Amino acid sequence: MDLHYLTVILLGIVEGLTEFLPVSSTGHLILASELLGYDASTWAMFNVVIQLGAILAVVVLYWRTFWAVAMGLLRREPVSWRFLRNLVVAFIPAAIIGLALHDYIEILLGAPQVVAWALIAGGVAILLIERMVKQDLFHGIADIPLARVIGIGFIQCLAMVPGVSRSGATIMGALTLGVERRTAAEFSFFLAIPTMLGATALELLKKGDQIISAAVGWDSIALGFVVSFLVAIVVIKAFVGLVSKHGFAPFAWYRIIAGASALVWLALR
Repeated sequence: MDLHYLTVILLGIVEGLTEFLPVSSTGHLILASELLGYDASTWAMFNVVIQLGAILAVVVLYWRTFWAVAMGLLRREPVSWRFLRNLVVAFIPAAIIGLALHDYIEILLGAPQVVAWALIAGGVAILLIERMVKQDLFHGIADIPLARVIGIGFIQCLAMVPGVSRSGATIMGALTLGVERRTAAEFSFFLAIPTMLGATALELLKKGDQIISAAVGWDSIALGFVVSFLVAIVVIKAFVGLVSKHGFAPFAWYRIIAGASALVWLALR
């Protein structure tokens, strides 16, 4: 297979695998660019679009939930309005802080060492939170109180440091605030939709001409989108069942090992 398309498929798999796991998709894409030696700026549009493929997987898998909420909104059902309120409120801190700190975040995206250390620190944090959290107070997204939703929204902003993981920060933040595991994971999935759409819109607004002019080819972008979508479908289904039975410790140990390995590799290359 042509090396270019092999890279396309590999990056699509990386995005689909890591977008919804607490291991940082952005961090993995940064490390992949270092490992494979490709010019990240040339692939910027590709990386933006394949994230939307992973987001589409959430819409497809949970279309019944979104349909039920939409119908509930039309019928003015309180539970549907609370569901929508919680997603919007949790998204607002990331929107404001992401817009304000965009230029600083861009600098961090070029620092693979930051990714490696963040992977390790996040892994340790997950292990500690797993040991500390015992109470499951809230078993539905609409049931989470507004004050705790705001807290989850601010905790999600930690993921602006590459390697922290948006899903990891959201899930761990939700757990520490009393949200049950499955609900925390699904809240992270749903919150990814406005968060990633907002991040994509900001990226296109600020660097649209530059990104499009450096595109690797729309056939490659389409292939990466499809690969990311299909892999994310499988991952989301497996992830919810896995964390319900075994918790998040396996992902914590993976982060620690991956981060330490990345530090060694970056030091020796």
